[in-house]
Amino acid sequence: MKIPEPGDRKKELTARRNQKMARSLHAYMRGTTAHYYEWLNGQRSDLLPRGPDIWICGDCHLGNLGPLANASGQVDVQIRDFDQAVIGNPAYDLVRLAMSLAAAARGSMLPGIVTVHMLEHLMEGYEQALIQRGKRTVVQKPEEIKTAVRGADQRSWKKMAKQQVIDAQPAIPLGKNFWPLSQDEKNSLATLFESREVLHLIATLRSHEDDGKPKILDAAYWVKGCSSLGPLRYAVLLQTKGEKPCLIDIKEAVRALAPHAEDAVMPRDNARRVLDGARHLSPALGKRMAPHHLAGHSVFVRELLPQDLKLDIDQLHKEDAITMARYLAYVVGRSHASQMDMATRKEWRRELGLDRRKSLAAPSWLWSCVVKLIAHQETGYLEHCRKYVSGAETRP
Repeated sequence: MKIPEPGDRKKELTARRNQKMARSLHAYMRGTTAHYYEWLNGQRSDLLPRGPDIWICGDCHLGNLGPLANASGQVDVQIRDFDQAVIGNPAYDLVRLAMSLAAAARGSMLPGIVTVHMLEHLMEGYEQALIQRGKRTVVQKPEEIKTAVRGADQRSWKKMAKQQVIDAQPAIPLGKNFWPLSQDEKNSLATLFESREVLHLIATLRSHEDDGKPKILDAAYWVKGCSSLGPLRYAVLLQTKGEKPCLIDIKEAVRALAPHAEDAVMPRDNARRVLDGARHLSPALGKRMAPHHLAGHSVFVRELLPQDLKLDIDQLHKEDAITMARYLAYVVGRSHASQMDMATRKEWRRELGLDRRKSLAAPSWLWSCVVKLIAHQETGYLEHCRKYVSGAETRP
């Protein structure tokens, strides 16, 4: 493929995003966060239970959960994307996760009965997190999750470099995933790694005194994700004195689409909002991040570790689908519950249980939302595919 020059990126990124979204209903759903909230905003105000105002992911789908390592190297599944993080209603995360699982089930040709049971177990897993007091995991991990965690735990820098198509020299070869930088971008990145805040982050991660300037071995524009195709994103190979190279991800922080509580006190700067969300929802990752500005854009800087992986689950297996829903809802529930005292947890559990029938463990509000959203997204997905085939949506 011809690698676009910096001035030609926008057209190619739009084309690639449209191509990814045409692959499946689940892929389309991941790329249309705005449609999700547009639909919710068009519904009755009492459609969802009113939860406590806490930090939420705001875009809580399967691809935004995955193994992460903490400072001591322990790996666990956590929320791993905070672009949409705001202080708001935790029900938004629950519905978004439920819709993601339902879309994955449809794409996996699983019968509707499986989706019904998935939503029941999703609620059970989430509520279990609200009840639990200790840190010990009490919800069974599905085999697919166990495999992902083992793979993350055994992943080395060399393997990460290979999977990210980074040379062992080390260098970043230009191609499908990495594009060249302009001289202005190179200069801006060099300035960024001279800032006190970023230098302090690197020094903290490397456990040494903040007394040396790291060396940029290589850098490139990073073509990564689906909904994130468009905002600035850079991969930087960094060398600090006496240490192995590290891979730094620099990503533009854009305005959140998720609605926030009216009286929420959040940073006005988007990168600082993302950082606050990460530190409340997944502290292990939040401690590896720092906000900054790059050429007039708000960005956040984070070190990627070999153990950091997303859950790449486009196909759900019948045997694991139900336990997957229960466990992932438990993971999200732990992040939410960590921000609540016991009285707030109890009240939130009571609120979640309203409109629950004896014949169905999942409350009617959740089932109704998922059914209507899937129908809404299916219509949007098919229309996207029609435009894509006809050329109305740009193709690469």
